[in-house]
Amino acid sequence: MSNLKKNIFYNFGYQFLILFIPLVTAPYLSRVVGATGVGLYSFSYSTALYFTLLTMLGVNNYGNREIASVKDDKLKRSKTFLEIYILQVLVFILSISIYTIYTLNFAIDQKAAFIQGIFVISAIFDINWFFFGMEEFKITVIRNTIVKLFTLLCIFIFVKNSDDIYIYIAIMAIGYFVSQVSIWPFLQKYIVFTKISWQGVIQHLKPNLILFIPVVSVSIYKIMDKIILGYISSVEELGYFDSAEKIINVPIALITAIGTVMMPRMTSLIANKQIEDSKKYIDKTMFLMLAFATGSMAGIMAIAQEFAVIYYGGDFERAGTIMSYLSITILILACGNVIRTQYLIPAKKDKIFVLSAIIGAICNLVCNLILIPKYGAVGAAVSTVIAEFVVCFYQLYNVREKFSYLTYLKHEVYFLIAGILMYGTIYYLPESTNSIFNIISSIFIGIFMYVSAVFLYIFRIKKWKLTKFYKEMK
Repeated sequence: MSNLKKNIFYNFGYQFLILFIPLVTAPYLSRVVGATGVGLYSFSYSTALYFTLLTMLGVNNYGNREIASVKDDKLKRSKTFLEIYILQVLVFILSISIYTIYTLNFAIDQKAAFIQGIFVISAIFDINWFFFGMEEFKITVIRNTIVKLFTLLCIFIFVKNSDDIYIYIAIMAIGYFVSQVSIWPFLQKYIVFTKISWQGVIQHLKPNLILFIPVVSVSIYKIMDKIILGYISSVEELGYFDSAEKIINVPIALITAIGTVMMPRMTSLIANKQIEDSKKYIDKTMFLMLAFATGSMAGIMAIAQEFAVIYYGGDFERAGTIMSYLSITILILACGNVIRTQYLIPAKKDKIFVLSAIIGAICNLVCNLILIPKYGAVGAAVSTVIAEFVVCFYQLYNVREKFSYLTYLKHEVYFLIAGILMYGTIYYLPESTNSIFNIISSIFIGIFMYVSAVFLYIFRIKKWKLTKFYKEMK
C-alpha cells in the first residue's frame, strides 16, 4: 500500500476517533444527563473552542502547507516549525488571558467554563499540523486510539447521573489535553533545534492571520449557531442540535480525512509544476467524494426520524428532523472540501478561500438571527445548509475555468438517482415489530442498493477498471 493510501486510512482513523467517543457515548449520555446536560456540555465546549481557535490562528492549514513545502530539508523544516510554534505560544498567552476574563465575568455556567479551561490550555501543545505536513499520520492515530479508549472507559465508570455532568466535562477536557501532550516525544526525530530570529517569527503572522479569517468565519456557522441557540433559544434545543450533528459528523470525518491527507501532496505537486498530475488527483477524489456523500445524505434522510428515537431515546425525536436537514451539508461539504484542500490552499488562492468564508459567515449569522428565535434548532440547521451552499458556490464559481464541472455534474446526476432509489427502498420496506431490527435491516439493504448502483455505473456504464483507478491514486 502506497504512502498516500496509508495516510488516507490513518487520517480517517484519526478523524473517526475524534468522533468515536461522542458517537459511542451519545445514547448513554442522552439518557443519563438528558438534553439539558448534553446542551450544557456543547455550550461550554463551543465557547472554549473559540479560544483554542484563537491560539491556533490559521496554523492547521498554514503550518501544514509550510511544512509540506520544506519537509525534505531537516534544517529548513526545523526552522519553519520553531518559528510558527513560537508564534503559536505568543498568541496562546493572549487567548488564555481573554478566556480567564470571560470565565470570571461572563460565563453562564462558571464551573463548566473553568473546567473547559483545561481544553483551552491543550491548544498550546497542539502540533498535529507539523505531522500532517510531514505526511506522518500514523503517529496521531496510535496515540489518539489509546487516549480516546481510556476516555471512553472513564465516562462509563464515573458518569452515572445528571449530577455528574461536570465530571463528564472534565473527562473530555483532560482527554484533549493528554492527547496533545502525548505527541511531543515523537517530535525530536524530525527536527533539530536551530537559531531563529524575531523577524523569522513575525513573517508568519500575516499569512497565518489571512488563513485565520476563514477559520473564524467558518466557526460562525459551525460553532456560533450553538452559542446563539444556548443564549436566545434554550440549552435543550442545543442538545437536540448537537445530537443530530454527531451523526452527520461521521461521514464528514472521511471527507475531512481525505482532504487533510491530499493537501500536502497537492502542495508538493503544484509547487513542482506537476499540474496534470494534480488535476488527475482532483478528478478522482471528486468522483469518490460525490459518490460517498450522496449515498450518506440519502441514507441518513431515510432513517433519521426512527434512528434518533432508537439511538438517543424517545425524548430526542426532534433530533431526527434536524438530522434530515443537516444531511444536505454532507454533499455540499464533500464538493467544497475537494476544491478547497486540493486546489485553493495548495495553490495559495487564499483570497478566494477567505472571501467565501466571510460571505458564508455573514449569511449564516443573518439566517440564524432570523430563524432561531422562531424555529430553534431546526432554524439553525437550515441556516447551516444555506451557509455551506453559499461558500461552496462562491468557490466553485471563482475556479470554474480550472475544472470540468460538466463531468462532475454527470456523475452526480447518476448518484442522485441511485440515492433516490435507495431512499424509496428504505421508506417502503415492510416493518416488523422490532424497531432495532428495522433500522439495521434498512441500513444494510440501503447500502447494498446504493453500492450496487455505483458499481454498475463504474463497470457497465463508464467501463472503468477498478484496478487502474486504484493504482492511479498512488
